[in-house]
Amino acid sequence: MRFSSALVGLAATASTATAAVSAANSGIKGFNYGAFFLNQAAKQQADFEYEFNRAKTLSGTTGWTSARLYSMIQWGTASDVISAIPAAISTKTTLLLGLWVSGSDQAITNEIAALKAAISQYGSAFTDLVVGISVGSEDLYRDGSGEVGVGPQRLIDCISQVRSAISGTPLAGVPVGHVDTYDSFLNGTNRAVIDNIDWLGFDGYPYWEQSKPNSISDAPERFYDGFNKTKALAGDKPVYVTETGWPVSGKTVGAAVPSAENARIYWQDIACSLIASGVNLWWYDLQESQYGQASPDFGIFPAGDLNAVQQSYDLSC
Repeated sequence: MRFSSALVGLAATASTATAAVSAANSGIKGFNYGAFFLNQAAKQQADFEYEFNRAKTLSGTTGWTSARLYSMIQWGTASDVISAIPAAISTKTTLLLGLWVSGSDQAITNEIAALKAAISQYGSAFTDLVVGISVGSEDLYRDGSGEVGVGPQRLIDCISQVRSAISGTPLAGVPVGHVDTYDSFLNGTNRAVIDNIDWLGFDGYPYWEQSKPNSISDAPERFYDGFNKTKALAGDKPVYVTETGWPVSGKTVGAAVPSAENARIYWQDIACSLIASGVNLWWYDLQESQYGQASPDFGIFPAGDLNAVQQSYDLSC
């Protein structure tokens, strides 16, 4: 499998040189935004605008003006453009686009259809906001865990399809990457994927690493162990932190105790250090419990109206 993907990797190297340069970390700060609420209701444009605007007015910090999406498709439709796009245009929010590739071979086809439709419908008002494109999210991790994911060869094929789709469009120079867990990138079977992307998206949650010491005091070591290993594997390709956070409530996992106090410590140790280093960062997340209660809940804000409830912890550095 490693050998069969090598030729694809060589072809990708030459075609992505420009994109690789533009992929460099530049201190982007943002949050992850799902396509639907806990009750499975699709987020509409007004919902995304509400969230994007709230992220800009956080107490104790500024500059959180980017959104990472998981899909280009409006929840509940086959291939309609997600309403986060006009919301981003309205609020001047930059975008790390996500294309969902797991579940069926049709998934990437529908995602590309939505991406092309967004380019056609919104033009430069949309494309000028795009800072990167992620083909997939934790697909290698799920595939290796026996869940619904995709293997490296299928993922490379999806990456190739996306590059072909944006060729000749205003998004042609936008860096293309993939988001996964660090152990997935470290897996030798999956490493061919790295040859075909411009940047690596690192998802790191010490909270879940119960096979190792994972108390809040161990969290920096857990996080940076994975992050630094990913950077070493990436070589000269940048690594973005696309997901990380600490829950304010939920069950204790190993030695990891969810609480607002520990979430504050994690923010200070991890978010503040990444910001100081200029690493592109999309935190998880602004608000996880809009209707109902997530468990664990990683949200900075608890359930309720974002403009009425208070932040669960201090975000100053």
